[in-house]
Amino acid sequence: MRYRAAMPELPDVALYVEHLAARLEGATLERARVVSPNLLRTAEPPLAAAEGRAVRGVRRVGKRIVVALDGDLFLVFHLMIAGRFHWREAGAKIPARVGLAAFEFVRGTLVLTEAGTRRRASLHVVAGEGAVQALDPGGLEPLDAPLEAFRAALTRENHTLKRALTDPRIFSGIGNAYSDEILHRARLSPLQLTRKLGSDEIAQLWRATRVTLSLWLDRLRLEAGESFPEKVTAFREGMAVHGRYKQPCPECGSPVQRIVYAESETNYCARCQTGGRLLADRSLSRLLHDDWPRTLEEMEG
Repeated sequence: MRYRAAMPELPDVALYVEHLAARLEGATLERARVVSPNLLRTAEPPLAAAEGRAVRGVRRVGKRIVVALDGDLFLVFHLMIAGRFHWREAGAKIPARVGLAAFEFVRGTLVLTEAGTRRRASLHVVAGEGAVQALDPGGLEPLDAPLEAFRAALTRENHTLKRALTDPRIFSGIGNAYSDEILHRARLSPLQLTRKLGSDEIAQLWRATRVTLSLWLDRLRLEAGESFPEKVTAFREGMAVHGRYKQPCPECGSPVQRIVYAESETNYCARCQTGGRLLADRSLSRLLHDDWPRTLEEMEG
C-alpha cells in the first residue's frame, strides 16, 4: 500500500511523543527557525524565548504534541493532515517547498514539514500549564477510561457513533481512521445513535476501542524500533476497513463500503456492521447535515 497523507491519530502521535522524548528530554533548544508564516499562531511569548531552554518533557494532549521547556514555557504542535516531524543531523537545512520549521539541538535537528499547498499545521508558544490546558478540547482518554466513564462520555449527547468517536470534546485522539477500525471490531454501524445503544453494545465498543488502539500502538512501536518514525499515515497495511473501499472485509470477505461527505470518508463492512444494509450517501443527507463533521477543522472542535 502506498503511504498517503492523513491526520495522525492517537497511536501515531503517541509514537512521536515516545521518540521525541528519547531524543529531546534534557537537551537544550539552541535555535528555532520558522519559515512558514502560517505555522506560528501566537505572538507572546515570542518563539525566540524558547531558545536556550532545556526540554523537560514531551507529552500528548489529544492530537497535539506538547514540548515542555524550562521556565514553564511550552511548544504545542498540531500536525493536522500533512504535518510531519523528521529527525535529522545537527544543522540540517529546512527542505524547500514542504519545510515549515527546524528546531536545533546539539544532538540533532527536529524538522517540521507539511505536504500539499494548504498550511494547516500549527505551533503555539505558551507560558504556564493553564495555557496548555486551554488548547485541550477536553475529550476522555480512551485507553485510560473505565467502562462507566466511557459510557457517560459516549451518551452525554445523542450523536452518531462516527461523530462521537471523532469529536475531540468527547474522546481524545481518535480520528477518521481508527474510528472506522474500532467500529468494525465492535460490529457497530457508524450511523447508530449513541443513546440507542444497549449496555452490551457500549461495553463491546469500549473493549473494541481499547483493543484497537493498543494493538496499533504496539504494532507501530515494533515497526519503528529505534528509528524515528517516518511513515506516519492513517492508511496502513493490515487495517480492516479504513482506506479499503471495495476490497474484501478480512472477517467475511464482503466488499468494504464507504460514506463520503464533504472532506470525510467513512469505511465499513455492511455484512459485519449494518446487517447487510448499504448506507447510501444520498439518503443520509439530513442526518449528515446535522451530525457529521464537514471539515477537518470542525472535527478538531
